[in-house]
Amino acid sequence: MAVVVGIPACAIASKGQVHHSAPARYGAALLDVAGCVPVLIPPVGEAALALLPRLDGLLLDGSPSNVEPWRYGAAEDLTPDAHDPARDATTLALARAALDAGLPLLAICRGIQELNVALGGTLSQRVHALPGRARHIATDADREARYAPRHSVLLSGRLAEIIGAAEIMVNSVHEQAIDRPAPGLSVEATAPDGTIEGVRVAAAKGFAIGVQWHPEWRAGENEASRRLFAAFAAACRARSSLTLPE
Repeated sequence: MAVVVGIPACAIASKGQVHHSAPARYGAALLDVAGCVPVLIPPVGEAALALLPRLDGLLLDGSPSNVEPWRYGAAEDLTPDAHDPARDATTLALARAALDAGLPLLAICRGIQELNVALGGTLSQRVHALPGRARHIATDADREARYAPRHSVLLSGRLAEIIGAAEIMVNSVHEQAIDRPAPGLSVEATAPDGTIEGVRVAAAKGFAIGVQWHPEWRAGENEASRRLFAAFAAACRARSSLTLPE
């Protein structure tokens, strides 16, 4: 039986209509590297929770939009034109429900930020404006250059075990990042400037890891990415075997 992983879509306005979409590379990484079948979850708020029993895993993907600051108690909004309220209402509820149900969860870029906010953490809205921090948002016009490795991250805990290394090079395409980690989140990857790059939900019933970089980018060509997706896929397959009909 196919292992099915849900990917939340964004609500994008174009030519007078709202479209639900996600970059194809996330689904491609799931299908080609992890051997899982991707399905898009529309940003319809808590109504999307009805889909969770039909899934074997949840991948919170990246997006150009940012989580609305009021959702983590921030009074100031530094990116007022870069929000997706429909996605927020969907992914934050999905993340909490997936963890409660023990559904394997992999969170990438915006996804790690959503995971942190869903569990009670806060975000830095402009990482590069903080004292001592580097510029983490690559803006190269060429996509290959934009997603090329930019800096190292130091790994620890379960994430280091999965990837099989204590340090790797990663790409960097984000303006925001975790500020205060949510209670129960174990920080397992950091950039040289101290930016949090990877977390694990310590008390999760199953696989629950978030990374700030983009392992889905050319995932089949990167050993660390292959290992991360393989571990996620193994958790999803184990979950699927528990829910097979007798």
